[in-house]
Amino acid sequence: MVLPNDANRLGNLLGGRLMHMMDIAAAIAASRHTNRVCVTASVDELHFHHPIRIGEVVILQASVNRAFHTSLEVGVRVTKEDLLTGKRTHTNSAYLTFVAIDEEGRPVPVPLIVPQTNEERRRYRDAARRRRQRLLHRGKR
Repeated sequence: MVLPNDANRLGNLLGGRLMHMMDIAAAIAASRHTNRVCVTASVDELHFHHPIRIGEVVILQASVNRAFHTSLEVGVRVTKEDLLTGKRTHTNSAYLTFVAIDEEGRPVPVPLIVPQTNEERRRYRDAARRRRQRLLHRGKR
């Protein structure tokens, strides 16, 4: 629930606070998949479609879309809920890349994803496309 200390002067959840929550949710999903400590390597674009107001509940859903060698992409969907009306509104989505590390902080291989449903297969394909774009942007092939 968004409380006054989470909000700006307009009564909206601070963007940085939401980014923090999204990073934690994604890290939990990554660590559950790998059984390792996972660190954030990158965050794709994050757009704020609707403000989240004081008193509203923030719902975060994180899922591992695809695992590569030592990295994995996690998608996070943010929804706000008005507890008085039950109305839910999608407010944000982002894709975060994590790297699994060992006790010395070195990257380690991660378990692969085997998509089962049509939705999982779509997310799996889309993750590969986004990864190619990230690598091109970084100057790698």
